[in-house]
Parts: sequence; C-alpha cells; structure tokens
Amino acid sequence: MEIHNISEDIVFNSVQTIFEEIKKGGNPDQLCLCKQCKLDTICFVLNRVEPRYIVSNRGITRIENDWVEKQQSEADIAALVYKGLRMISHNQRPTSKHTETELLEKVSCEPTYNIPTIIGRIFDGKTFTPFVGATVELRSNKKIVPMRNSNWQNPYTIVSNTPGTFTFWPAPISADKNDQNKIFEFSVKVEAPEHETLTHFFVIHSTSGFYANPLDKTFKLPDLYLFPPGEAECNEEMKFGE
Repeated sequence: MEIHNISEDIVFNSVQTIFEEIKKGGNPDQLCLCKQCKLDTICFVLNRVEPRYIVSNRGITRIENDWVEKQQSEADIAALVYKGLRMISHNQRPTSKHTETELLEKVSCEPTYNIPTIIGRIFDGKTFTPFVGATVELRSNKKIVPMRNSNWQNPYTIVSNTPGTFTFWPAPISADKNDQNKIFEFSVKVEAPEHETLTHFFVIHSTSGFYANPLDKTFKLPDLYLFPPGEAECNEEMKFGE
C-alpha cells in the first residue's frame, strides 16, 4: 500500500508555476530563482502546510471535488511561496553557487552503494546538555568522506538552532555489480575548544543497486559525550570504584 501526501503535489506545482511567472515577468525584485532556492522554498512551504494523505485515486477525487477548500488552500500556499522565496533569496545558503544546474544530479547507469543518511548527537559529559560549537568530521580510510551535494557539509559544525545534532549524507560509491553486499568502515571525529577529541568507529552494511536518492533510510549513531581534559578518566575511575 502506498501512502501519498497530496499537499506535496500542490506545493511543487505552485512553486514551479510562480517561479516561471517571475522569470517571464523579468524578475523585477531580482529574486534568486536557482535550483537550490527553489528546493529551499519548497521545504519552507511544506513545513508550514498541513499534510493531506491519500491511499487511492478515490482520495484524490474527493479532494478535487471540494473546490472551495482546494482553491483556498492553493491561495494560502501561493502566499507562502512568495513569502518563503523572498526570505530565502535574501538569506541564501553560503554553500551553494546558486546556479541553475548546480543540484541536477545525473542518473547513473552503473550500480552503486548508497550509504544512508547518518545522524548522531553530542552531549556535554559534565552537564549532559546538547553540545553547540563542536566540529564533527566523517572519515573513511583516514580520509574525509565526500557528501552527496553542497547542502551537506563535512566537516560539520553543530549550531545553536539544532543543538547537539549532526548529520551526514555520503555520496554514492561505485560498485562492480548489482546486488553485491559490502561493509564500509567509518569514524566520526569530534573536536571542541577545551574538550578532549573524541573518535567513534562504526560500520554500515550496504547492498549495491540502481538507486536514486535513498533519503528514506537513516543510520543512527549512539549518543556521544565530550569531556574536558582528564574528566573522562575520572568518571571511569569513579564508576569502577563504586
């Protein structure tokens, strides 16, 4: 059974239509209409509209028949699109080149290992509060792991609006053939001022195949803790002395 959020279709269509209208009108406000800002606008709107799920064609027929509600919904979404686009255009991602083709990913005809998104949390070992300001590196074979696109940074610095949390989405890795199993060894290295450097090792199992964007899978790391110099050893001594 497939569940579909019909709000996504409305938002995608609305954003596409509005971007095209702005381009045809000469873009007098000089808004950024690149692929990255389009994706950011879509996310902005989707995070502010109510999802509407369907499991069959009867579900979408019922929604289409409710003309008054549908028209009001589309008007509200259009207003959100303009609001989001203006905000995003004036606060552009510094990691993006903001060109028309930057985020267009080529569909490979070769099998690849697709590593899932990796998510973890860092806490202060003394206060047990989420850590802010730590720098996290994802490594494999002593090298920085390349990310799928410029939206995903490696190294990543934990910021205050998502305290303690870090995420990575590694780029696909070429495979010799389809349906081949392989184990990949990774490590995360965490550094912060006045704290000991922490390195955590882990492995991810992957099967090669012909995939597009497997963002639906997530590999969750155990919670990690940073301590001032010598503090971790003291905690271990206290634990074993009890």
